[in-house]
Amino acid sequence: MRVPLCLALFLTLAAPAQGLRGLVVSQEQLASEAGAQVLREGGTAVDAAVATAFALAVVHPAAGNLGGGGFLLSRPASGQAAFLDFREAAPATAHPRMWLREDGTYDEARHHESLAAVGVPGTVAGLRAAWRREGRLSWARLLRPAIRLAREGFVLTENQAASLEKQLPEFRKHPPTLAQFSRRGEALRAGDRLVQGDLARTLERLAKDWRDFYRGATARLVVRDMRANGGLLTAADLRAYRPQWGKPLRGTYRGVEVLAAPPPSSGGQVLIEALNVLEGYDLKAAGPASATSVHLASEALRRAFADRAQFLGDPAFNGDLPLARLLSKGHAASLRATIRLDRASTSAPDRFTWPADRPDTTHLSVLDRMGNAVSLTYTLEDSYGLKRVVPGAGFLLNNELGDFNAGPGLTDATGLIGTTPNLAQPGKRPLSSMCPVILAQGGNVLLVSGSPGGRTIPSTVLNTVLNVVDFRMDARSAVDAPRFHHQWLPDRIQVEADLPAATQAALKALGHTLKEVKKQGCAQVILVRDGHPEGAADTRRWPDSAVAVE
Repeated sequence: MRVPLCLALFLTLAAPAQGLRGLVVSQEQLASEAGAQVLREGGTAVDAAVATAFALAVVHPAAGNLGGGGFLLSRPASGQAAFLDFREAAPATAHPRMWLREDGTYDEARHHESLAAVGVPGTVAGLRAAWRREGRLSWARLLRPAIRLAREGFVLTENQAASLEKQLPEFRKHPPTLAQFSRRGEALRAGDRLVQGDLARTLERLAKDWRDFYRGATARLVVRDMRANGGLLTAADLRAYRPQWGKPLRGTYRGVEVLAAPPPSSGGQVLIEALNVLEGYDLKAAGPASATSVHLASEALRRAFADRAQFLGDPAFNGDLPLARLLSKGHAASLRATIRLDRASTSAPDRFTWPADRPDTTHLSVLDRMGNAVSLTYTLEDSYGLKRVVPGAGFLLNNELGDFNAGPGLTDATGLIGTTPNLAQPGKRPLSSMCPVILAQGGNVLLVSGSPGGRTIPSTVLNTVLNVVDFRMDARSAVDAPRFHHQWLPDRIQVEADLPAATQAALKALGHTLKEVKKQGCAQVILVRDGHPEGAADTRRWPDSAVAVE
């Protein structure tokens, strides 16, 4: 199963709090510093998010992007919380059977590795829409760090160099990508300077007029590449793209307010539904990383992911999604009644009822001194997206349409899903697992969290929420604690290797199948207790993750 590579940005803004200082937490020090400098100059959290996101598009090409899309969650100190959907959209020629061969069999390569998998990018339009609503500094000022980093270059860390070298076999398939991320075909090394002239020129055009991406010189470069190489995106598809403002999902967990992303993200539904189920158990008494806590959380996730597969998709194409019922305490109670403390449930692709007995996302969190909160996640899908740089434009294309279901009726035990709500259609936005979340208590922000990891994202975020609310961990401990994940199908718990051996043995005795992995997710967390913010950058998968202070 492919795991999308995403970038999550989390920013916080609230009423003035004594001693509160701005924080930016991202997967790259240079990007974090770009956002922190914006805060020092009096910019808002959204300003810092925009500056950090554009900088990440230069220094973190594996997930930072101009050619992708995502979600933004905003919790201002006064006024209503808001959600911005700038997810990629399918082109006008999309259809439910577009990933099937003529004989009806599934074509995985077309679904994930071809230009047909490229959705209309929403990042530039989304960041502009967020800035227009809550920005204070000039648009050009926010793009300045990214332009400088692209034009003058930046010195590669060991981690950045290793990441690029790992992708060289794929980059060699597309000469413009190879030229941008290598030295005449040879791997760049730590200490080398990566200069991206085409990307700098694209960013300069966007600083003058963001619409260039959708109807100017940049758009023409994208369309020319599509026409020349069998892609589906057209000039009309680009011109038609619009980000969409809406309302976030709301829930509560043990008296704490939970704000999360609604569809076409599924992260909020999975997170809140699982929390509702778990509210009926005393996890604090069970303890973190115990077999009881992991068993109960996995069973809650199993059921929430099954509901995801059965019901969720782009709401613009699925009528009234049953979100009110799925997120209700009553639904949670009915699911809780099907969970046994002494035995694992079983998942099957042919049923959604319960008997009554690729992976990489980048996350950014920002807190400004006023305490307002914004959470933003964006993605290219796989690491480095399609591994194709747009010739002359310098940015990588997404392969985000790989998040559409494979084809009608193709649900199987391996995790392939073929349910109707998330089949491809013209203009439709594929279902995502991204899970930007903000928790508040007593009217103030408590936690800003999110993670990369494809379908593991809601589980990773759930882990951080439980660590903070139930187990009262500090930010560092909440990030470093061992993680686990269940997604209905395949029917197994994924566990990090440092989950205690006794816990793993007890879970197997309950009937769970385990899959051990070294690392899950890469959460970037801001926790505020008693008015004191602390940031924790997750270095599991990206050692360059860093906190920058205003």
